[in-house]
Amino acid sequence: MNRYKLAAVWAAGTVVLDQITKLLVHNLMQPWTGREIVPGLFNLVHVLNKGAAWGFLDDDKIDWQRPLFILISLAAVLVIAYMIRLTRDGDRWMLAGLGMIAGGAVGNAIDRLWLGSVIDFLDFYAGSYHWPAFNVADSALTVGAGCIIVSTLLNRGDTRKPSRLS
Repeated sequence: MNRYKLAAVWAAGTVVLDQITKLLVHNLMQPWTGREIVPGLFNLVHVLNKGAAWGFLDDDKIDWQRPLFILISLAAVLVIAYMIRLTRDGDRWMLAGLGMIAGGAVGNAIDRLWLGSVIDFLDFYAGSYHWPAFNVADSALTVGAGCIIVSTLLNRGDTRKPSRLS
């Protein structure tokens, strides 16, 4: 499978899983509610986040977050497409990582276009400390970054130039 197809499979899988899980939360839970799943560790919640990671810029008094974050998502996908072009066909870690990051960006952008905010629903905590709620797209962004780090570590001694022509 060539590099574009492999990255596209990862991206599409991420978007589909992200959107299915968010649709389930949207249809089965009222906003700002939660259900305890594992006492002392994990809740399912329905949180709407107009901002970015950890609620950055999540403020009803400003209205430019939505177009800003949609533009950032579009720019990220364009940069990722260029990075895929520079990646060797055999570098599956890099291609998986880039695909997951693209899928995560698209998944959250779909929410912003559809709802004006992103649905977050995974709430991990210990005692009274709660990690900020997140979703599948956010997880894919993190795992994708980890894949890119693995690729970089595995290929750090490789002096071959990446393919730029196909």
